[in-house]
Amino acid sequence: MSSPAAGAVMALARTPAVASRYDLTPRATVACSALTLAAVTGLDLVDGRLGVAFAVGFVLVVLTAATAVQERGLFTVGVMPPVLLVGSLLLLAWQVPEAIVVEGLPADTGLFGRTLTATIAHGVPLLIGHALALAVIVARIVSVRR
Repeated sequence: MSSPAAGAVMALARTPAVASRYDLTPRATVACSALTLAAVTGLDLVDGRLGVAFAVGFVLVVLTAATAVQERGLFTVGVMPPVLLVGSLLLLAWQVPEAIVVEGLPADTGLFGRTLTATIAHGVPLLIGHALALAVIVARIVSVRR
């Protein structure tokens, strides 16, 4: 006699197509990603400056978006990471410019300069997050063709 846990595992193994209908639409994925990154940013700003939590949260958000979107939204999440990062840093530079602390950045730097500097400072998380998201997208495309 099989255990209930084994039956549940077998049921999950037989339903990959059924489970995929619960993937998010491209629009919902972008909205959830933006809201999640906003929440992570808010939590990171408790100390008054952008830090490592924002970078790690960004990587996790774009990676999760690539795994959660429907097949038709793979292009959307493929181009989303840079737009999401620059957009969030632009809003942050506009609303809370003192939170962007980069060594050598003059205090009177304008909106565009502060956004550009913050984007460059967060280049490594952008590269890592985008590369991981693209790797997930490629893996999903390859697995669909089988």
